[in-house]
Amino acid sequence: MNALIGEKLGMTQLFDEESRTIPVTVVKLGPCRVVQVKTAETDGYDAIQISYRELDARKVNKPMAGHFAKANVPPSRHLIEVRVPDASEYQVGQEINVADVLEVGQKADVAGLSKGKGFAGVMKRHNFAGQQASHGVHRVHRAPGAIGACATPARVFKGMPMAGRMGNEKTTVMNLDIVKVDAERGLAMLRGSVPGNKGSVVVVRKAVKAGG
Repeated sequence: MNALIGEKLGMTQLFDEESRTIPVTVVKLGPCRVVQVKTAETDGYDAIQISYRELDARKVNKPMAGHFAKANVPPSRHLIEVRVPDASEYQVGQEINVADVLEVGQKADVAGLSKGKGFAGVMKRHNFAGQQASHGVHRVHRAPGAIGACATPARVFKGMPMAGRMGNEKTTVMNLDIVKVDAERGLAMLRGSVPGNKGSVVVVRKAVKAGG
């Protein structure tokens, strides 16, 4: 098992043995329940489906209500599937906590939705330098300038850096140090910043590139 669902609580600071400040993000992880177990014999691969944050049964549609009822697990708002080496080690209804997945000294990858910044221009969104502000230049200092379209190719290439919505995208921050794990309260404290606002849902995994 290498991943859990949780929510970002905010940032604080800890101190090491030499009284140096360590900025950390506090993430509440779990408890998560196993809703479904997938094995190579039945599904072609080994994985488990875990849930987070219980939900009122009245707010779940009938297909999902039946899915949770089959597992005898309370309905939840969030579901993810996690690949595991051997799914037979897990049972439907099993509860997984932060101490079962993360340890101090390891590194973690955190995925979530970044903060939405609304509509932004090219200087803020793509770090454009802007145009000259000398004599003879009209009030276009923050404008993007030419975009290169003419009779050939007679269109704007897809992905052209232009003004538009900024943020609110799935983002993964990799190789954050796990500074502290509070098993009693289900908290993990990660050195550095985590995507999203306070209260946003994140998925924390053991780092996939920790050895690089």
